[in-house]
Amino acid sequence: MWPVLPSGQLNEEFDWPIQGLLVPSSPPMKKPICKTTEPYAPVRLRVLRNGDKNRNRSLTILGPDISPGWKTQCTEILNLPSAARRLYNEKGKEIFALKDLQRDELVYVSCGEHWINPDLSIAQQKKQIFLRNLASDISKIEIFCSIHKIEALVLEVQSDIVSGSKLAVHKPVAIFGEEKQVTEPEEKQMQKDALTTENASSEILDSHARAHLRMKACHTLLRYAWQKASHDFDEDDSLPKKMEKGLFENVEPQKKYSCSPKHSKLHKHCHQQFEYRDGQIISLAAPQLVLGVQGPSLRSGMEVVLVEKKSDGSNQRWIHQEDSRTFHLVSNPDLVLAVSMTKTGNEVCGYPVIVQKYKPYNNGAANQKWRYMKDIKALVAFHSTALDKEITSANYAGVCTSSVIKEENIDQPGYYYLSPDGKRKTMLCLACGQSMRTEKGLKQLLPGVPFLCISGTKTQKPFLQGPFKVISVAEVDLSCDEAEKTLSYYQARLLSLRMKTCTQAASHSGMAATHQKAVKIIAYKNGDGYRNGKLIVAGTFPMLLTECTEKLGLARAASKVYTKDGTPIFTLRDLVLWALDDSFLQRDSEKQKQDAAPVGKEQIIVQKNLRMKVKNRLFPKSVTSDSLDGIDKSLLTLILRNPIAIWVSSGEPFLPPNALQKAEKLEKQNWLKKDRILADLDTMRHKMRQLKGRRVAACQPATMVPTKSPVQPVVVEGGWTEQTQEEIKLMKLLRHTEAHLSEIRAMESKRNYPTATKPIAVKPSSLYKQPNTKRVWIYLNGGRPEDGTYAWGKTVSELLQDCSSRLKMTHPARALYTPDGEPIQSWDDIERDMVICVSMGHGFKTPKESKQLMAIRANYVRIRRQQGPQATDIVESPSTKLLSLAHLHS
Repeated sequence: MWPVLPSGQLNEEFDWPIQGLLVPSSPPMKKPICKTTEPYAPVRLRVLRNGDKNRNRSLTILGPDISPGWKTQCTEILNLPSAARRLYNEKGKEIFALKDLQRDELVYVSCGEHWINPDLSIAQQKKQIFLRNLASDISKIEIFCSIHKIEALVLEVQSDIVSGSKLAVHKPVAIFGEEKQVTEPEEKQMQKDALTTENASSEILDSHARAHLRMKACHTLLRYAWQKASHDFDEDDSLPKKMEKGLFENVEPQKKYSCSPKHSKLHKHCHQQFEYRDGQIISLAAPQLVLGVQGPSLRSGMEVVLVEKKSDGSNQRWIHQEDSRTFHLVSNPDLVLAVSMTKTGNEVCGYPVIVQKYKPYNNGAANQKWRYMKDIKALVAFHSTALDKEITSANYAGVCTSSVIKEENIDQPGYYYLSPDGKRKTMLCLACGQSMRTEKGLKQLLPGVPFLCISGTKTQKPFLQGPFKVISVAEVDLSCDEAEKTLSYYQARLLSLRMKTCTQAASHSGMAATHQKAVKIIAYKNGDGYRNGKLIVAGTFPMLLTECTEKLGLARAASKVYTKDGTPIFTLRDLVLWALDDSFLQRDSEKQKQDAAPVGKEQIIVQKNLRMKVKNRLFPKSVTSDSLDGIDKSLLTLILRNPIAIWVSSGEPFLPPNALQKAEKLEKQNWLKKDRILADLDTMRHKMRQLKGRRVAACQPATMVPTKSPVQPVVVEGGWTEQTQEEIKLMKLLRHTEAHLSEIRAMESKRNYPTATKPIAVKPSSLYKQPNTKRVWIYLNGGRPEDGTYAWGKTVSELLQDCSSRLKMTHPARALYTPDGEPIQSWDDIERDMVICVSMGHGFKTPKESKQLMAIRANYVRIRRQQGPQATDIVESPSTKLLSLAHLHS
């Protein structure tokens, strides 16, 4: 916190210390008197289609910010197939505001799809788009497979039973004590269940029991997966006939698997008990609360909650239509009680309950079908046929219903459009109609018209792709028995295609990167030793850092890589070179052990030179910094047969892998030593108590010894009150052992809390003294300062090392400059939050000079390509004036 001026700027001239008063519940501060921010001026940008390679086709557009009008203008001038939705810069980063962009910067516009790298070839772009579309189609099939077999779910309150609590459907909970006996008749068992339910209801209505339930709701016990009851309901194409008897039979009692008390079961059960009486759905746990909809304006999609019971409340009264198995709202009969499948929900957390517009179809509206079970006081959702559930799941997952039912006309929601002559009607299911709503003049089908979607028929037209982008609807079989097999087939196909068509990232210069040889690596977190290693296969160093950050679960992005001896690694080539040296050293040490002969200094030097010659021959210097193409293939295969161990950090210094094992070993030794000392102390104290007890029990009389002192003529010696010599020696040993134990404990606390035991030196320090670690803003030499990032360091060398990893430089950083081009020599020249230009050893370059150098290189290459290599063979000759002057002097 720092004092600010009324304008909002920092008051840097404020004199410390500050003295004031913190006032609780104070009113908000006034707004600044003057506005420092100026209105943002419109920026001119160059826009291009997503993935377009030809930048000369870019068009200029002017706009103050990303608005619907600006996107409409992009759609029109680029002639996009649909509305413009997302913007990307040249590096593929999505743009959300135009104020950070430069004038005439290139922007790629897409219709909602992901960024397509224009540097890739057209074939690679098509493969990338194909894989994304295939993954989108598979995700729809995954959603369908997860919800098409919905078991019997009952209505329950999600949280405490109070006014305003939301409702959901969840698996039923059994509170009946023990499992049913198979030999017991069903009628007697139903009577016992009903009696138990009545007893439970009377106990729930007790105020003392309800208070216990509220306390249990605040402290819910954790349950593991194996403690939860499993529910296995049978599904048929016909309506369930014995649901009253079998709803809770397949639910295994929680008493067998859970250690929760009885009130926890009653608490869960009372949330699922409702009674339909006098047009209201009443909660048995709180009869003053009923199901209703809040708000004066009713619309489809509003959530159903618990409300206070009112006699004149039309938004809390329902009409139960037994023939259609629906509950209609009295205030608006077009709205019915339904389960929301579009909102976030699953069988574990439950599906929310809403009001929805009534769908008078035989199939496709299973989420609106309910069954009120009067004997057990429960409302069962999805009370419909298996076909109705599958069609409903297909509609909400965006899957064509013809892949669920093969060549069968059924009554379902859908659309139709007429042929150009107006005589033939083409009918589509809900998912296909929504995917083609912009292409055809679709109209909604009336109920009672059975049909099969045209997308799944063999005579479909080529332009009818259906809801899928890649997969053909006619080839997909999502019937009850084949859905899981179909999903597994397409998932395996997607995985194989991704492995075959894996594209490499583009290089920093914009040219397409060459295919790299992948390196197998075992990555450990810095400081964890050899624990929790992750196998990673990477072809480039940035890919390795990204994989390490994700798989190791680092709090910040991985920036430093070390080997087991602490060697920092900046490229994959450096890692392979280190692995080569390590393999040579291991081979030399093994030979030395086998020979067991003394080796002279000259022989060691010869071996090192030979090893360097082999390495230089196998690793030519012409190989690029992150390429493995120039390395001998046989040797590379031999070295990379086993994964290379590395340790990854987010900028922290290297910690040896054996340090953790040594610390644990030392800690274990200290614990054993302390245990032995404690055991010895217990033994000595016990012996001391025994000696004292024997001395007191003996009750030996004292001896009266006369003295010549007139003050004390008689001295008492011996007796049972005087300690023996053995006790005195044992007491000294006991004190010495206790002092030794206190020293060990002090050392242990010093290791665990090193900062707490360090003496704090009171030294006069300035308030504005900078810390040792400084944060600076860095950017590449020849680049723009806006494209930089932050770096930290305590010394110049540490800052250079951090700059190399933060900027992802191809070579280590070697020089630092100010924005004006002055070199930075010492650490004192660097200030906190200073802007620094980082170079790999070249001289300082401005962005303008960098562009000029790039233009010179481009002109050089263009001239050699157009006029031949001899066009650049320039020979300097002296001028004629100089030759004439030389002639005169001679």
